[in-house]
Amino acid sequence: MREIHVDMIKEVVKNLCMDVNYYLPEDVLDSFDRGMAQEKSPVGRNVFEILKENAAIASEKKIPYCQDTGFAVFFVEIGQDVRIVGGDINEAIKEGVSLGYTEGFLRKSIVSDPLFDRKNTGDNTPPIIHYSIVPGDRLKIKMAAKGGGSENMSRLAMLKPADGVEGVKKFVLETVSEAGPNPCPPIIVGVGVGGTFEKVAYLAKKSLMRPIGDRNPDPRYAALEEELLEKINKLGIGPAGFGGTVTALDVKIEWYPCHIASLPVAVNIQCHASRHKEVEL
Repeated sequence: MREIHVDMIKEVVKNLCMDVNYYLPEDVLDSFDRGMAQEKSPVGRNVFEILKENAAIASEKKIPYCQDTGFAVFFVEIGQDVRIVGGDINEAIKEGVSLGYTEGFLRKSIVSDPLFDRKNTGDNTPPIIHYSIVPGDRLKIKMAAKGGGSENMSRLAMLKPADGVEGVKKFVLETVSEAGPNPCPPIIVGVGVGGTFEKVAYLAKKSLMRPIGDRNPDPRYAALEEELLEKINKLGIGPAGFGGTVTALDVKIEWYPCHIASLPVAVNIQCHASRHKEVEL
């Protein structure tokens, strides 16, 4: 049994919060280069140039890439041979977020109550944490800073099984089309299919943690990812919504078995600033 102290987790999370907001990951930066090469609109290409310049400034000066520094969302994989010592892992992650957003001078965007007391918590807590138990003696922490603009454009539907693949395609395309320029395109589109009402939303969110260009290991879903990407880019929304040939940088699909009477589908849209990073302890 391998022991990991909560102080180490807290420190890692603190640094993650700052790093994801200062430094866009390589998969995103590479996608900007590919997008600029594919974009036919002069205005769209100029948008890509601005995005690259913005990323360079944020990295060099260690300032947030975007003023919306996001909801801190974590996917934590705990090895079954790991023992967390020294305290509560939930509190350690929460304290790490508080330190990261405070010491990193990152915008605090979380309110304490969604309806009756929308008071800012002051340190961007609490975070959202998803846990999974995996084989081994390692602890992997994946973090995403999820902005409100793109999150607000996400949707979920309980389709009929008879709607099938075409129904899923239609729902995804309608969601992106209705979102228009609001989620700050070029976007990354996370799609969940199957499971239950709550599981399908989790799948859509989890898909966004995969690097841009990483295809689903199932060739059927990989082909669907590429088909949807092509169809989305034909919508003409373009970079920043100014029109063009690159509306989306990628489409990700995660799936799970479902009930014979159901076909859940969720679309979680991510803006071009797909801020994600992982650390393994």
